[in-house]
Amino acid sequence: MAGGRRAAGLALGWGCCLLLCCAAASKLEVSTPAVVEVESGGTARIECNFYIPGNDSYTYIDWSYIDHNNRVRLCRIMGGKLLEENTDYKGRLSVGEDKALSISRVTVQDARTFVCQVGAGSYGTGENHTELHIYKVPEAPEIVANTGGVSVQSSDIPQIAQCVSRNSFPPPNITWHKNGEQLQPEEKMVKIPATLTRESSGLYTVSSTLFAHVTREDRNSLYHCTVHYWLRGQRHAAESRRVNVTVYYPAQHVKLQVMPSSALVKEGDDVKLVCEADGNPAPVFSFYKRGLAGIWQDLTSLADTNSGVLNLHSVNKNSSGLYKCQTLDLDDMTQLEKDVELVVNYIEGVRVKMEPSSPLREGDSVKLSCNAHSPVPLNYQWSDEEGRKVTEGNQLFLNNLTFETSSNFSCKVIAPSVPGLEQSKQVAVAVQGKPRIVAISSPLYVRQDEVVNLTCKAIAFPRPSVHWNVNGTAHEYVENQHIASSLTVRVNHDLLRAGAMCRVSNALGVSEKHIQLLVESIRKGQSPHRAGCVQPSAQALVGACQRRESRSPLAWGGSLGCWLLHRVCPYSSLPAKPGGKQRLCLRLFLQRCESCPLVLSL
Repeated sequence: MAGGRRAAGLALGWGCCLLLCCAAASKLEVSTPAVVEVESGGTARIECNFYIPGNDSYTYIDWSYIDHNNRVRLCRIMGGKLLEENTDYKGRLSVGEDKALSISRVTVQDARTFVCQVGAGSYGTGENHTELHIYKVPEAPEIVANTGGVSVQSSDIPQIAQCVSRNSFPPPNITWHKNGEQLQPEEKMVKIPATLTRESSGLYTVSSTLFAHVTREDRNSLYHCTVHYWLRGQRHAAESRRVNVTVYYPAQHVKLQVMPSSALVKEGDDVKLVCEADGNPAPVFSFYKRGLAGIWQDLTSLADTNSGVLNLHSVNKNSSGLYKCQTLDLDDMTQLEKDVELVVNYIEGVRVKMEPSSPLREGDSVKLSCNAHSPVPLNYQWSDEEGRKVTEGNQLFLNNLTFETSSNFSCKVIAPSVPGLEQSKQVAVAVQGKPRIVAISSPLYVRQDEVVNLTCKAIAFPRPSVHWNVNGTAHEYVENQHIASSLTVRVNHDLLRAGAMCRVSNALGVSEKHIQLLVESIRKGQSPHRAGCVQPSAQALVGACQRRESRSPLAWGGSLGCWLLHRVCPYSSLPAKPGGKQRLCLRLFLQRCESCPLVLSL
């Protein structure tokens, strides 16, 4: 009994299914895509598929769109022909062999519902709808920061920046970000109002403005906006560039420093006192120096109050002291200050003491002591008048003094810890004594009635005078402690017999030397020069004397020696007073040549 009821039920079920399938197969069916998405300016293609029972042919196919609940026909396909209605779409429509509708150059106004209706005679009509969505990707967002800057002390929420996205469809959404973090509206702290504008083209422009309170840490913050839009069911985004806004905040700390470093400042330097505050904008700077009795002297007139720099030119030890920088914030009138000690290193009171201080004589010894005052350790160096270093230390000992020792010695005082800080003091060491004749032209070979030059050279201090016991024309030349005299005379009988006397004297004594004149016989057939002797040129004399200078026990001074040679050897081509410090040793040629019979008496 139960089995019979199950069999009857199964038979009933299969019967109902067969009935429904037959009913469906006997009905006209039309299918279109539910949604078609096309970018503005492109071509939209909407397919229309249909089924007619028995594979009968359609009677007509109508394409229409819905406008405010009214159906507007675009075209009809009947008998294989396309009949296009006079609508706004005329000239942009086409129907393919598969009966799909194509719309070219779509705009945002084409975003509506399209209907495909198929008529099939006795099978009636069938239709379906497609939503045409038009999209336009927004342009890259443009961001403009507040160029006036924002203050941390603002009572109102200040504007940070504005962001604009143009020519999009449908309208996008804009979000704001600070240092990569998205900002959300927050009461009394963050506001993000936006405006939406539909242009004549049907596209949308969205503008969003960010208002937010800031702190001094936001001086380095970067802001940007992001435009979000949907495209074919997916969310997309486009970011703007990053911008920074000027943040105004009062100073919390102030710093005052000496440039260059205070430890290296010396007298004569140009010094800058640089005052810096961490506020924005920079406050107004004032400078002061503490004077006597703790009274502060205003130096602001000497400073750049905008940059906070006080320039001190060519400082000296009186520039040392305590300096103060004071800042004033014009927004809230708060004041901050900082001080710094300026130390100007110096050397003063350089003096040289000579012991004994009484006049020095040849053979004496002397001690030179150099002292100076400075707040830093000092070193001492001694050099001679040629600049050659003699010794180090603040004392210089000179023993067994001679006239040649007489010189100007310099004591240089150096502060090694302060580069460039040094001073010098000179002292003259003058060795006094009676004159000493160091050179004389004797014996001198002459001829009767010949005009000759008698020469005499001496060294002494104080400066001596030279006298001759015969009449003639005298010429003198002085170099350092040396004095040389040349007497031009005509040889006569009395001069040959008695000779000449050179007398050199000063306040400390007298020195004399005799010059002997000898008659030189002239042999027959010989030149006035001695046999085998060739008168040398000036260049030969200079070269030979330079080579012998290092071996000569006494080298004549350059200009003085050349002057004597010119006076004694009138046939020489040497100039009267050649320049330079060249030292000439003349003995070799002066003793060999008859025309230059000068003998150096050493």
